Amino acid sequence: MRFSHLHVHTQYSLLDGAASISSLYKKAIDDGMPALAISDHGNMFGAFEFVSQAYKNVDAAGKPKVKPIVGCEFYVVADRHRRTFTKEEKDRRYHQILLAKNEQGYRNLVKLTSLGYMEGLYGKYPRIDKESILKYHEGLIA
Repeated sequence: MRFSHLHVHTQYSLLDGAASISSLYKKAIDDGMPALAISDHGNMFGAFEFVSQAYKNVDAAGKPKVKPIVGCEFYVVADRHRRTFTKEEKDRRYHQILLAKNEQGYRNLVKLTSLGYMEGLYGKYPRIDKESILKYHEGLIA
């Protein structure tokens, strides 16, 4: 049975992931995985390095030995614009992994991560909301 990890944190999930992209990719090749997704918390800092690593490890036909799947684990809230909370009414964040299935999905991941930092940042959390996901859902797998 073939298996692929679709929820992987790299060193770019600050204070949560420690594995380097090259070591993760090598392990995926060694384990015979057909694909590997990275889904760092709230960012896509490692996306370029991840895809580059895949194209450094190609088969005889020039295809990556392990298909790279770019994703992100988002912090989803009711309203990304809200910044005032109390002890009783906290900032409730839920985790949602979104993976790009094509180029449009990748563009939408970039847009959502940008919105998280530009409009939804609260403390250290780049947050998005359901409204954002509904607007930029094309090409994404949840």
